[in-house]
Amino acid sequence: MSRNRKLALLAGALSLVMAAGACSSGGSSSSGSGSGGALPAASGSQSLKGVCPNPVVVQTNWFPEAEHGAVYQLLGPGYKIDAPHKKITGPLVSEGKDTGVQIEIRAGGPAVGFQATEALMYQDPKITLGLAQSDELVQFSQSQPVISVVAPLDLDPQIIMWDPKSHPDWHTIADIGQTNTKVLYFGGTGTYMEYLIGSGILRRQQVDPSYDGSPSNFVASGGKIAVQAFATQEPYQYQNEVKAWHKPVAFQLVTDTGYPNYANTLAIRADKKGELSNCLKRLVPMVQRGQVGFMTNSNNAIDAIVKASDAYRGIPYSKGNAQFAVDQMRRLGIVGNGNDGTLGNFDMARITKLIGIVSPIFTSQKKKIRQNLKPDDIVTNEFIDSSVALKS
Repeated sequence: MSRNRKLALLAGALSLVMAAGACSSGGSSSSGSGSGGALPAASGSQSLKGVCPNPVVVQTNWFPEAEHGAVYQLLGPGYKIDAPHKKITGPLVSEGKDTGVQIEIRAGGPAVGFQATEALMYQDPKITLGLAQSDELVQFSQSQPVISVVAPLDLDPQIIMWDPKSHPDWHTIADIGQTNTKVLYFGGTGTYMEYLIGSGILRRQQVDPSYDGSPSNFVASGGKIAVQAFATQEPYQYQNEVKAWHKPVAFQLVTDTGYPNYANTLAIRADKKGELSNCLKRLVPMVQRGQVGFMTNSNNAIDAIVKASDAYRGIPYSKGNAQFAVDQMRRLGIVGNGNDGTLGNFDMARITKLIGIVSPIFTSQKKKIRQNLKPDDIVTNEFIDSSVALKS
């Protein structure tokens, strides 16, 4: 699971400690709609009609959240929320113009029984794009190969989090590894954790794979333990929505320890690259521009994200958390331009390094990966518009 929260819904623990007003009021109806209004039709290379599947189906890896903003930014007015099937559908809009096809965004994680995006893509050929971590691309390179075509996030928001008052001398994850402090994480899904252990940053005897997504253990310890989290989520929730805590937390991005993962890349099935090529030449730059637009003005997309999350009755997700995530992604460079100044492309040196790190891990876990795996087996910049960039 790319979100590494496989047990996060157990017993609804978060709902017991969240402030009552942390999320929008729920809706149990099977449909909902965004504000209507006809948009001008795209023409020429901006039209997807007859070029892309209709609808363009995007399988996400979790309930709706700001980390999926590039996709939700393409969702036009008049969208419909199908709560029972946990999907949202509307016109695919780019830069204010209707591209002539619909976009269908499906929830993942608990909504699909925690099945991996790659597995879902091979089960349902209607899925056009799926959200996947780059370490997952390696993991499934043999059994269910996919190729990522764009990386809306430049950095993975995965973190290890701690209480700065309890541990004023901690500044990095390596500092935690110099102690006997317990580090909670989701067992069975943390390839990054195997990296942290294997590289000597943390010690196996101090990590505890029993984390269930609840803040209860952290709170009960008085902040003495550390816990896995996401820079875009828990720092806001713990300070603003976990009533038993209501204090700042400290953290370090796992990527800053040398784990060069890309999160929430958009991938296609490897065997569909030729079939989708003409579509991707137009669609991928739209995703890039969508991410730039989301980081510039995310109001409409956040509104759709929160409405959909609320309708699906998953983990509470507030508008405040979503806006925090946008601000945090810009502040930390989670969304940003690559070394060449382009938003959305892959650094092949990073992918090479990642393959070198995770291949031995998967081999030790008896997971079969493609032999002699190369970066261009799992990612491509072929469809990237190199002129798209996030302005500072």
